[in-house]
Formats: sequence, structure tokens, C-alpha cells
Amino acid sequence: LDFIVEDMWVSLDKELILAIPMFLLCGGVMTKGSTARRLIRIASSLTGHLPGGLGVAAILSCGVFGAISGSSVVTMLAIGTVIYPAMKEAGYSNRFALGTVMSGGTLGIIIPPSIPLIIYGIVTETSIIDLFLAGIGPGILLVILFSLYSVWANRKIRVKRFELCEVTAAFREGAWALMMPVLLLGGIYSGYFTATESASVALLYAVCVEAFIHRELKFADLHGVYVEAIKLVGALFPLIAVALSLNLVLTENRVPVAMVALIQEWFTSPLAFIITVNLLLLAVGAVMTTNEAILILAPLLMPAALAFGFDPVLFGIIMILNLEIGYLTPPVGLNLMVAMTAFRQKFGELVIAALPFIGLMLVALVLVSWFPWISLGLVR
Repeated sequence: LDFIVEDMWVSLDKELILAIPMFLLCGGVMTKGSTARRLIRIASSLTGHLPGGLGVAAILSCGVFGAISGSSVVTMLAIGTVIYPAMKEAGYSNRFALGTVMSGGTLGIIIPPSIPLIIYGIVTETSIIDLFLAGIGPGILLVILFSLYSVWANRKIRVKRFELCEVTAAFREGAWALMMPVLLLGGIYSGYFTATESASVALLYAVCVEAFIHRELKFADLHGVYVEAIKLVGALFPLIAVALSLNLVLTENRVPVAMVALIQEWFTSPLAFIITVNLLLLAVGAVMTTNEAILILAPLLMPAALAFGFDPVLFGIIMILNLEIGYLTPPVGLNLMVAMTAFRQKFGELVIAALPFIGLMLVALVLVSWFPWISLGLVR
């Protein structure tokens, strides 16, 4: 027990863990400010002339915002609270608007930087930079699938004309907001920033832009942002400490070795293994939160995945994609729970609204599992 308590402290004494509260604070600052509204205006000016263009704008805005915040719920609330009323006013069905906002929010955990990817990297000692790179392809694939569905499902809704002056005005107003993901991801992949340094740069940039350039953020607002971030960190960090200490106990008792032997006895091929793991993770995602599932299952499943020849980075992306679907599946779908309060909708209505998008996410999961280059193309 003495070693476990000591290991819990050592587990949290990692520089990488600092990135988590930084990204949470960054997302909170931008939600309080006007970044989301400016990103939405840019996206809608580019897609407003397409059938379902406002839905496409919502997905694109969630993708860009997710590339800054690293959080699903933060992305959904920041974009959704602005664009959901606009979609209803433009004639989109309530179910489609809800489904778009909720599914768009899930992009925040697959498009880098992603807090669940950071947690997976810490738990399995996998390169965070490689995981971030590997998340780009699946993230783009989901954006394309959601956007195509928006165009098809809303093909009868009237569209507005493309206006170059509106595009110019939108980019002029949102240039600083649009530079955030460029600065963040460019710094990471060029090697100028580590994941932790990029989080601190993103937070400093967000505060400066919102407080001094957009002037939408008052310093009094920062207190609320800090409190919300501290609540999330206070719930997450004890879980990380216990889970990483549990890894020590499991390793000392050779549980991963026994698990690998048992799985190899049950399954004779990598295909059977990955199909079973996908079904398991889909079921787990419906009853557990993403971070808890990663902390508990990643150390157990990773050795078996390596034994079957799976790349640890690819396996991490497959795991996150499965758990991403869990944000939209009852009974514990986090985006469903938050949307029920934020948009004042019945839980059953939200579940029905999410079904088409869950289907699209399952298609993306199959494609990424079957064609690893979608995820690993930028890594190798």
C-alpha cells in the first residue's frame, strides 16, 4: 500500500498532465468570449449557398473549435448555443439541428488536440504527437460524412446566394479566432511546442485575443472559467492517479500477460480480435464516461492488441472512435445529458436525433479499422 500511495503521487507528477487543465481553461475562455460566433460566421459565409449549408457550417465550426478546446462538451456548448437557434430559425428540423450540434461536439475528442488522446498517451506511454497526427484523418473523415449527410437531408431547404463581400467581412472579423488552430497545431507538428507548451500558448493567446482584441472577455469572467475548470480537473485527476497506480498492481501480478494469453486462446485472428474489441468498447461507451473507460481498459487491452500486431497509435484512435460514439448513446451519453439541459429537450427526442449520426460514426469506425492508412498516413 505504501508503494501504491507513492505511485499515485508520481503518476500525477508528469508535465504532460498540465496540458489537460490548460486546454479546459482555453475552451472556457473562448466559450465566454466570441470565438465560437466568429468561427460560425466564417463557416456559414462559405457554405450558406449549399443545401444544408448551415448544418455544414455547424460541423465545420465544431471541427475548428474542437482543434482548440480538446473537449466534446465544451465544443458542443460553445458552437451549439449559437447555431442551434439559427438552424431552427432557418427552417431546419429540430431533430436534425440537435443531432448536428451533439455529433459535431464529439469531434472535439478525435480532432487534435484531444484530452482523451492525451490521457490514452499517458496511460499507455504512447507518443502524444503521433496520436494527435493520427487523429487528423479520422476527424476529417467524420466532418466529410456529417457534411454530406447535412447536404442530402436538407436538400429542399432554400439557400442564400454566395456573397464574396460577406466572406471577406467574416474572415476580417474572425481572423484572430481562425489563427488559433493554425498557431496551436503548427507549433506542435513543427516541433516548436510540446503538447503541454502548446496548451499554455493557446490559453495565453485566447485570453489576449478575447480580452484585448475582441474585448468580449472581462477579467471578472475568468473567475467562473477557473472554477469550472477546477471542478473538471478535481474529478479527473484522482481517477488518473488511481488508474496509473492500478497499472502498477496489474503489472506486478502479471495480469496483462495472463490477459494476452487468454485472448490469444479465444481469438485466432486479428480480425476476430478487433471486431470483439469494437463491440466491447461500444457497449462500455454506453455505460461509462470516456476518460474512465480509457483509464481502466487501455492498460488491459493494449498488450493484447500489440500481440496481434496492431500499432499502438492506431489502436488508440480506434478506442477513441468507439468511445466517441458513447457520447451519443444512452444511458450515460454525456452529450445527451448536457444537451437535455442546455437545449431543454426530452431525453428520448435527443436519442432519436442522434441515431443517423451514430450510423455515420459507425461507418467511420469500420473504415478506420479496415484501412489503417486513414489514421496512420500522417504518422508514418
